[in-house]
Amino acid sequence: MTGPNGKHEGIAMNRKKIIVVVIAAVLVLAIILGVALWEKRNNQFSGQDGTTQNTLTYQGKEYEFREDIETILILGLDAFKSDEDASYNNDKQADFLLLVVIDRTNETCRAIPINRDTMAEMNVLGVAGDKVGTITQQLALAHTYGNGREVSCRNVANAVSGLLKGVKIDHYVSVTMEAVSIYNDTLGGVTLEVLDDFTHVDATLVKGETVTLKGEQALTYIRARHGMEDPTNSARMKRQKQYMEALHAQTRAVAADDEDFLSRAALKISNYMVSDCSGNKLESLLDRLAQHELGGILEIEGESAMGQKYLEFYPDENSLMEVVIECFCREKK
Repeated sequence: MTGPNGKHEGIAMNRKKIIVVVIAAVLVLAIILGVALWEKRNNQFSGQDGTTQNTLTYQGKEYEFREDIETILILGLDAFKSDEDASYNNDKQADFLLLVVIDRTNETCRAIPINRDTMAEMNVLGVAGDKVGTITQQLALAHTYGNGREVSCRNVANAVSGLLKGVKIDHYVSVTMEAVSIYNDTLGGVTLEVLDDFTHVDATLVKGETVTLKGEQALTYIRARHGMEDPTNSARMKRQKQYMEALHAQTRAVAADDEDFLSRAALKISNYMVSDCSGNKLESLLDRLAQHELGGILEIEGESAMGQKYLEFYPDENSLMEVVIECFCREKK
């Protein structure tokens, strides 16, 4: 990057600002920057299977999908790098899903957290990674079909696209659980007030007390569900949002005093990621994001109910449609 020092420093500051805000939406900072610094294999994601629709109708109005929107699906896997075996019987679930939405025309960036218990139609894949059927179940399970890496990520992307009425998923990045504790501890821990009663999960996490989460404790806080007073994923997502906000604040504080911190932290977690993008591609996305205004986090409302074995989340159709239209559509003229 060339130009006067003032311009160079201004661009650098804009980049740092967008980086620390994106990570506040759950390690997106470290994921994106980490891949950008560590060149991964260039097996570009070809997009979802089948055809995507160009229009949809809601409350008597017809909308068309915009072509100036770019998306990155962030997956937090309920697994560890040591679990990796490239098997087509993998058991790695997508425990956390976040869709980052880049509006190139309006130069904004927003995020859509997606409940992992959302009941959605997904592809069942054979041993060669080909589609052999479909099934409706919790969205997190879409990642269990495929090789546990790129093929599984594509399968989740396809399921998310179907859930969101055919929205195109341009890119994906997945990260295993180790990255949470690693980044958390690189920051020196994350301080927050414990929202829930962890008595039967971790006695060191007492509801109402202020703690600095370290190591596995941080992972427990954002991951625990079974054995909790409220075992729904909706309750866990509230803790995740709280943790993201605290993580964001701590990242800003540390990065302000240490300009090399982000690069070091990103390299530490790079081995725990899988992406369809090369480092150059994600660095290009980062450059674009650096010029964008920061939007909010959009919530898809719905209800949780106990299924035959597990909790299931059913999105409110109106809420889902409103999120899709707000982020991806314009009224057709």
